[in-house]
Amino acid sequence: MPKGSKELTASRREEIVNACEQLYRTMSFKDITIKDIGEVTSFTRTSIYNYFRTKEEIFLALMQREYERWAQEMNNLCTENETMTAEDFASAVARSLESHEQLLRLLSMNHYDMEENSRPQRLTEFKEAYGASLDAVRACVRKFFPDSDCEKFIFVFFPFLFGVYPYSVATEKQLDAMRDAKIDFKLHSICEIVYSCVIQLLGGAK
Repeated sequence: MPKGSKELTASRREEIVNACEQLYRTMSFKDITIKDIGEVTSFTRTSIYNYFRTKEEIFLALMQREYERWAQEMNNLCTENETMTAEDFASAVARSLESHEQLLRLLSMNHYDMEENSRPQRLTEFKEAYGASLDAVRACVRKFFPDSDCEKFIFVFFPFLFGVYPYSVATEKQLDAMRDAKIDFKLHSICEIVYSCVIQLLGGAK
């Protein structure tokens, strides 16, 4: 790690993650390189290796930040409301995740390779953010629906999130392939998919 203040280190790491996020809006994970990310930052490409050893570590940091932001929204939802109906809670969670499409897209990637190619410290930092999101949703469910099976909700809902993006967003190539395969399909929005899942898990309205 280069010499400098903690603030400078944090600022440089944030700039790298921001550059990765910018590229990820129009490029795929496999096409983005450390060189590409370096070209979007204000310092040399080789300096990136002072903060991240691999491309996977940068993407893991991006996903960590997305989890942190979403967890904060869920914590706010919990503290700002005394009670919520199943419908209101499902709508709030669905709208929140719709605003975090980046997180859902990252979740649809191969986590195994990403985590295997990251150092233990980076992986631990990511897992802490992931755990915080579990706790935030868990707090909401326990507060608003004390009679529900909270752990069952968590057990089903979080794995479910890994498939939301592929079922709500498709490229023209994917759409053409499904038409050619004569698959009867209809894409639904992130809001629709998440709302339906939360409602079913809470035993609420259709």
